Parts: sequence; structure tokens; C-alpha cells
Amino acid sequence: MTAFFLQFTEEKLGQAEKTELDAHFENLLARADCTKNWTEKILRQTEVLLQPNPSARVEEFLYEKLDRKVPSRVTNGELLAQYMTEAANDFGPGTPYGKTLIKVGETQRRLGAAEREFIHSASINFLTPLRNFLEGDWRTISKERRILQNRRLDLDACKARLKKAKAAEAKAALWSDEVEKAEHELRLTQTEFDRQAEVTRLLLEGISSTHVNHLRCLHEFVESQTNYYAQCYQFMLDLQKQLGSSKGEIFSGTFVGNAESASPAAATSPPAVAAATLPAVPTIPVVPTIVGVPNTVAEGVLNPNEVKPPASGTRRARVLYDYEAADSTELALLADEMITVYSLPGMDPDWLIGERGNQKGKVPVTYLELLS
Repeated sequence: MTAFFLQFTEEKLGQAEKTELDAHFENLLARADCTKNWTEKILRQTEVLLQPNPSARVEEFLYEKLDRKVPSRVTNGELLAQYMTEAANDFGPGTPYGKTLIKVGETQRRLGAAEREFIHSASINFLTPLRNFLEGDWRTISKERRILQNRRLDLDACKARLKKAKAAEAKAALWSDEVEKAEHELRLTQTEFDRQAEVTRLLLEGISSTHVNHLRCLHEFVESQTNYYAQCYQFMLDLQKQLGSSKGEIFSGTFVGNAESASPAAATSPPAVAAATLPAVPTIPVVPTIVGVPNTVAEGVLNPNEVKPPASGTRRARVLYDYEAADSTELALLADEMITVYSLPGMDPDWLIGERGNQKGKVPVTYLELLS
């Protein structure tokens, strides 16, 4: 043991020779260290991605070390859904605001459930294999490397002892027994060193298998994340369509003129206020109803060429989705294009008149985002 520490100290001071490992072995060591370092960083950052709250991560870590089940924790989306639902009940679930809160809250609940499923899948299929490597294979590799280091120090100490014995033998024949003893110890330590080097080399070469396993886990992580975001997108798309319909109903009460605009209260309002809240729209002549001939205006069948925009009350709108016109009275739409829209008295509140250059026709409200 004294020779062991003496060899270690002299090496640190540069006063002793050191047995060098071959280049292939050194490359294996460097590759293993690189794998360990990056695995730790990827593991920690993935944990941050799945659980941004540091206090919650510490709590989960403690439960894991105590070998106890981590208590169930609601996601942020689920908590938001709970608040929205409770707010809707207070405001009135039958009111427009209450109805919308319920719809958005339900979507947030579904998003939270999808997030929970993604976190669980990522933890099982990605984080667990990374932890198993660091806490299993890497610990074994580190242990065998320490043993190899000790064997190497013992070997170099025996080499140094043999070298001193041979130098003394040249001066006195009495040192021959000491030389034989040193040579015997050197053979034994060389054998132990070679055996340990082979064990360590096999473990280090197993890093290639670790990479293959982690590659498979990475594919599973990406698949889980893809499914999660696809679910989120679909949930939000469904919600957007639902809100688009209700938005049309809301705007039909403020943006579209109705029977209330002709009430005495509206007529006595100051002109500036009336213009801001109830835009003036042209009156469409009522077509007399003839027996056997439907009233096309009342039924909403308008001739776009005969429709003129109001002097005020038009708005710009962005098209949300592509729309194919069903007949000549409708205007085909392309997603993300900008058009001018307005309404006419007696129109279905789910429709507006849309204009694009010289083209004009009816467009569905649910396909539009009305801009201020």
C-alpha cells in the first residue's frame, strides 16, 4: 500500500514513469466520458421540459429516492379548465361569456390530459433508459475503471521496485533474491492488470450498444411528442371552429343591423353614437310575394351584382380556411386572404357579404376572423 501511494505521488510530481494505455483504449475512455456527460445534460433538460417547476422536480426526485409513489398532480391546463368552469357557473352558463368559458375550459382540460399522457410516455420510454444507464452501466464502468487504475499503479510500483533491485544487484550479489521477488510480483501484477484492462475494455465497447438503445428511445420520444402536438393542434382547431360560430352570433348583435336599429330609443340617440354602434345600411326593396314564386330576398338568395356595400359599417376580415362556393351567389375563399365584409338586413347571422376586388358573394362567418 505504501508503494501504491508513493507511485501515485511521484506520478503527480512527474518523478515516476507511467504505463500508458493504447490509443484504442484511450479512445474508448474518451467516448464513454462524452456519452456520460451528454446523457446527464439531455436527461436534466428533458426533465425541465416535462416539468418546468423546479420545486416539483425536487419533490419527484425525493419520492423516487425514497422509493415511494409520486402523488398525482394536476397539469396547468387542467387547473385552468377548473377555474374557467367555476367562473362560467358564477357568470351564468347560459350567457355568451359563460358558454364560451365552458367551451374553452373543456379544451384546456383535454390539453392537460394530453400533456399528462405525453409526460408519462416520455418518462417511461426516454428518461428511464437514460437514468438506467447513468445509475447502472455507468456506475459499473466507473467501478472497473477505478480498479484498473489501482492495478496500473500496482504494476508501475512493481516496475519501479524491480528497476531499483536490478540497479542494486549490479553493485552487490546479495540483491539477487530481491530481484527474483520483484520479478515475481511484477508478473502477478501484470497479469492482474491485463485481466482488468480486458474487463474494462469490454464494458467500454458496450457503449456502442448503449447508443443504439438510446437512439431507439429517442425515436419513441419524438413519436410521443409528435402525437401530443398533433392532439393539441386538433383540439385547438375544433375549439376555433366552435368559437367562430359563436363569434358570428356575437358580432351579429353589434356589427349587423337588426330590428332594434329602428326602435325609438335608437332614433333618439346622438348621431355620433348611432354611427359608432349601429352602422347605416341600405334598404333592400322588398320583393312582393307571388303565388308559386319564392321570395328570394327573404330566403337569402341574393344576386351579388345587385348588392351594394353600405356607406359605413364594412370591415376587413381574414379568411381562416379554404371555402368552395356552393353556387354563384357565394364567394370562394382562400385561407389567409383578406376580404371586405358587411351584412344586410334580414340576412342569416351565420353569413356575410364578402368582396374581393370586383368579386362579390355570400361567405360563412365561421370561416372568417373579423378585424377591427
